[in-house]
Amino acid sequence: MSTTSTAAAPPIPPSTPAGRVSRWTLPTLAYAVLVVSALQTLVVPIVHDIGATLGSSPSAAGWVVTANLLAAAVMTPLLGRLGDVRGRRPVLIGILIAMVAGSVLAAATSSLVLLLVARVLQGASYGIFPLAIGVLRDELPARKLTAAMAVVSGCLAIGGGVGLVATGLLTVDHGDYHRVFWLSVVLSIIALVTTAGFVPRRRPTVEGSVDWLGGTVLGAALVLLLLPLSQGNDWGWGSAATLGCFAASALLFAAFVAVEKRVTDPLVSMRMMTHRPIAVTNIAGLFLGAAMFIGFLGATFLVETPPIVGYGFGATVLSASVVYLLPGSLSGILTAPIGGLLVTRFGGKFTLMVAMLCSAAGFGFLAGWHDHSWQVITAAVIVFTGVTFGYAAMPALLVEQVTPAETGIANSVNSIARSTGSSIASALVATVLTRNLIPGLPVPHEQQFVVVFLIGTAGCLLAALVVAFGLQRTGRGRAVVETR
Repeated sequence: MSTTSTAAAPPIPPSTPAGRVSRWTLPTLAYAVLVVSALQTLVVPIVHDIGATLGSSPSAAGWVVTANLLAAAVMTPLLGRLGDVRGRRPVLIGILIAMVAGSVLAAATSSLVLLLVARVLQGASYGIFPLAIGVLRDELPARKLTAAMAVVSGCLAIGGGVGLVATGLLTVDHGDYHRVFWLSVVLSIIALVTTAGFVPRRRPTVEGSVDWLGGTVLGAALVLLLLPLSQGNDWGWGSAATLGCFAASALLFAAFVAVEKRVTDPLVSMRMMTHRPIAVTNIAGLFLGAAMFIGFLGATFLVETPPIVGYGFGATVLSASVVYLLPGSLSGILTAPIGGLLVTRFGGKFTLMVAMLCSAAGFGFLAGWHDHSWQVITAAVIVFTGVTFGYAAMPALLVEQVTPAETGIANSVNSIARSTGSSIASALVATVLTRNLIPGLPVPHEQQFVVVFLIGTAGCLLAALVVAFGLQRTGRGRAVVETR
C-alpha cells in the first residue's frame, strides 16, 4: 500500500519574479470565465423561441443547450492536455478564436444544424476555466491562490446572470434571437484581445502527447448516453433504439477505461480518477453541474408557463431573466468571496457540504412553494448560492491533491464531471417536462415541475452524503490523502 504520487503537493512558490505578473492577469482570466458562463445561459431563456423560429420540436431545440454541454465534456480534457504540452496561453487564445467563430456562425445562420455546429464550437469555451486555474497556480504565490481561485470561480455564477439579463434585454418584445449571438461575438472578441495582451507567456513544462483516441471514444460514449435521454419520449423508453444506445454507451465507457489504462499519456488518468479525494470531488462536480441546469431550466420554464393552466406566471423572456433568475445569479458577487473565506477558514470539504445542502434546501423549497414570485426568486437565490460555494470549494480541493503539473488535467476532469452533469440535467428536464403535456396546450402539468425540483433535492442530498463520508479532514478541513 503506497500513497498516491499526486498527494501532498508542496507549497507553491511564486513562479515568476516579483512584479513580473501583470495586475491585469487575474481580471483578464476572471472576465474570460465570466464569458464562458454567459455563453452557457444566453440561450436558456430563448430555447422555445429558437425552436419556434426554426420550426423545430422542443426536444430538437433542446439540443442547442445539450450539444454545447456535450462538446464541452469531450473537448475540455483534450484542451487541458494541450495546455499542458503546448502552453496554456496559446491554447487559451485558440479556444477564444473558436468561440468567436462559433458566435459569428450562430448569429448569421437560420439553420438548426448549423446552429448546433456553432454551439459545438462555443463548447470549447469550457476549457478556459481549468486552464485559468492552471495559469493562476503558475503565476501566483500560495498565499494568494485560494482567494484568486474563488474570484474566478465566482465569475461562473456572475456570468450566468450577465447572460440572462442580456438575453432578456435583447429579445424584449419578441426581438430576434440572433442579437444574443451577436453579443456573444463582442464578448468573445474582448476576451481574446485581453487574453492575448495580459496572460503571461510561459514555456510548457510537461512533455508527451494528446490522447485523441481516448477523446473520440469518450465523445461517442457521451453522445450515445445523451441521445436516448433527450429522444426517449419520441422513440419510446423500451424501444430498440433507446435500449441499444444505452447498451452501446456502456460498452464504449468500458472501452474508454481500457484505452486509458494502456496509452502512455492518457486523456484521463485512471490513477487520478481512483484517488479517493479527487474521485469524491468529481462526483460532487457531477451533481453540482446538474443542480445549476435544473435550477436554470426548471425555473425558466416554470415562470414562463401561462397562469391560465393553474400555475406559472406567464413571464416574458425579459422578466424571466431579470426578475426571477438574475437575483440568484448576481448573488455570486457576494457569495463567491464568502465561499473563498469558508474554504480558507474551514476547508474545502466543509464548504462543499454546505454548498450541496444549500442547493438541496433551495430545490426543496421550490418543489413545495412556487405559487408566488417571491418564493421562486428566494429559492433561486438559495440554489445558486450553493452552486457558487461549490465552485469555490472544488478547485481548492483539487489543488491540495495534485502537483502543479497536474493542475490543468485535474480541473479538466472536474469540468468533464460538471459538464456531464449539466448535459444529463438538460436532457432530463426536457424529457420530464415534455412527456405528458396538458391536452390542447403545449405545457406540462404542475406535478412534472415538482418532480424536476425533487430530483434536484435528492441529487444534492446524495452528493452531500458522498462528500461527508468520502472525505476525511485534518486541521482546517484539509482533505486527507488516502493510501491504497
